[in-house]
Amino acid sequence: MTETIHKQVITSDLAPKAIGPYSAGISAGQFVFSSGQLGLNPSTGELVEGGIEAETKQALTNLKNVLEAGGSGLEYVVKTTVFLKDINEFTKMNAVYATFFTSEPPARSAFQVAALPKGASVEIEAVALKR
Repeated sequence: MTETIHKQVITSDLAPKAIGPYSAGISAGQFVFSSGQLGLNPSTGELVEGGIEAETKQALTNLKNVLEAGGSGLEYVVKTTVFLKDINEFTKMNAVYATFFTSEPPARSAFQVAALPKGASVEIEAVALKR
């Protein structure tokens, strides 16, 4: 017997609205896929002030809120991808990241990219299991 898997768009008032033709997240089968989250304040749509640490904290908070809206959470993340404007800020980003994934952290890749939307320093996306 073949099971039909449906996808569902995920939105959250606690995360920034998409700034292009994409969804903040998609739920499909037993997985939740997030779009990359920037350090945007969900209320204003502007980058938070305070540099890479503040942006990382906000990006991960936004990611948490998208995942929770999709029936998941940070504890169910199996893979993240981190995009950095400057790989030399990896250590600062990593220190904040470690406070969100305190045990059994997910697999992760991190890359320096030429540029990120809105001049952001960091963008983080995830794949997670549903609860």
